[in-house]
Amino acid sequence: GTDEMVALIHEMRTRIVTSLSFDGDRILGAILFEATMDREIEGRGSAHYLWDVKTVVPFLKVDAGLEDEADGVQTMRPIPGLESLLERAKDAGIFGTKMRSVIKAADPVGLSAVVEQQFDVAQRILDKGLIPIIEPEIDIHSPTKGECEVLLREVILDHLDRLDVAYKVMLKLTLPDQDDFYVPLIEHSNVLRVVALSGGFSRQSANERLARNHGMIASFSRALTEGLTFQQSENEFDDALDVSIAGIFEASKT
Repeated sequence: GTDEMVALIHEMRTRIVTSLSFDGDRILGAILFEATMDREIEGRGSAHYLWDVKTVVPFLKVDAGLEDEADGVQTMRPIPGLESLLERAKDAGIFGTKMRSVIKAADPVGLSAVVEQQFDVAQRILDKGLIPIIEPEIDIHSPTKGECEVLLREVILDHLDRLDVAYKVMLKLTLPDQDDFYVPLIEHSNVLRVVALSGGFSRQSANERLARNHGMIASFSRALTEGLTFQQSENEFDDALDVSIAGIFEASKT
């Protein structure tokens, strides 16, 4: 059933977070699902455990999934009860949020709709005193990926320029075809960090691409957990996670 599945997922996430290889020396933040935020790790709320024990900044995924594709993109579904969720997140010790859209084609109408929606929701998050991670993911298999990146950078810069100078956001973007393509976003005064998603690339490929993009750091999930299995012994699990984190950390230092 659903409850059992969620409990097993939380068990695996707890195993990652409590590993000796997982700490704030190499990891800046971790993105939690709502179900993880509402559970405990070793007797503490998950977000408090991350910060108090591991010195890792906790973020919360707040989107409610994706709409069907239209105009070459998938915008976010409406997020019912967002403000109340944000209040709960603050009470739970959450620092910021993350929400994801997907871009599959270089359609200016669809792409503009994605960014407009992302910044509208980001403003609601900022108004609650949290830091939003804006994630307009470009599908790595898109035949117009490079064109999408050109349009996306332009539209994001336009929205950043409209933000109040007091507000800071983070951007989570697909690794670009052209190295250092997102430097203008990294250097923007309203941007706290630009992080890269692995997006289906293998960990090795994602690390190689990330290392060539100066100022970007990793926000990998699938690539991070590559090679981890429930059946591994504690030492095997910790060693595999250490190799993963070490490689991602080195790629993020450029």
